[in-house]
Amino acid sequence: IFQSLKKKKMLRIAKRLVGTASFEAPIPAVRVLPRFYHERVVDHYDNPRNVGSFDKNDPTVGTGLVGAPACGDVMKLQIKVDEVTGKIIDARFKTFGCGSAIASSSVATEWVKGKQMEEVLTIKNTEIAKHLSLPPVKLHCSMLAEDAIKAAVKDYEAKKASAAATA
Repeated sequence: IFQSLKKKKMLRIAKRLVGTASFEAPIPAVRVLPRFYHERVVDHYDNPRNVGSFDKNDPTVGTGLVGAPACGDVMKLQIKVDEVTGKIIDARFKTFGCGSAIASSSVATEWVKGKQMEEVLTIKNTEIAKHLSLPPVKLHCSMLAEDAIKAAVKDYEAKKASAAATA
């Protein structure tokens, strides 16, 4: 009799653990909320501005190629500079990555156009992230955009210095 009672008790405990006991309330399902992006991210992802590239050997073009090994995003941002005025007259990008990286690239190319070289170096990733309302987990995308701008300016200035040295 003792063994029989012990088995029944263990069976009741097992049923409670599994949730099949008739006296137990069903366990509520866990609701997973979808992750929503700000409308600006969606807009720049769906309609990216300035996609493409320039000839990297053009002396008026600066190319910045940056990547984030942690997430696999790679961004190429190019600027075309008016040599007389020093203004950026055009910008292009190609990005392999998530929607936030593409949106950050698109915004960066929009923001650098028509500005002097010194001005674009003041563009900070926090401004891009705030404009796009990026969640903290996607801040690295705006950091890539800032790094790409700096790399493109550096590349242009190196080409300019090299041309001046050979002249």
